[in-house]
Amino acid sequence: MAATAIESQGPPPPRPIPAAADSGEPHRAEAEAPRILIVEDEYLVALELESELTDAGFAVVGSAATADEAIRLASDKRPTLIVMDVRLPGQRDGIDAAIEIYRATGIRSIFATAYPEPQLRRRAQAAAALAWLPKPYQMETLVSLIRKSAEDMRK
Repeated sequence: MAATAIESQGPPPPRPIPAAADSGEPHRAEAEAPRILIVEDEYLVALELESELTDAGFAVVGSAATADEAIRLASDKRPTLIVMDVRLPGQRDGIDAAIEIYRATGIRSIFATAYPEPQLRRRAQAAAALAWLPKPYQMETLVSLIRKSAEDMRK
């Protein structure tokens, strides 16, 4: 599908996160650590991300190196959000994967890229990006973005 066809359809509304239960107990989604899917084609970077995010208290549900693998894992694991590298090997990039994931599941992404070209941001509008993270980035910045994004999605 051409990028223009994707952009013209616009993103569907974000998936709602349920409010706290009436019993006075926090809703399960609010009580649990945000579940993160890492999409990064550089193996060592993905391992470091997983380690650092786990140490920060997040539940890393998996790691993917390609768009197709990311789509499959997002569907199977249903993360709270995805840390999505824009440049991935193969015919499809991270934006393609994020758009398909968002349309199918409502799961949104934080995009990481060393190439912040304006056309990438325009294409990614259909995925309702949570944030853009320029590479190289500091882990503290990513952790902060994930916390803020997870909190904003609960509102």
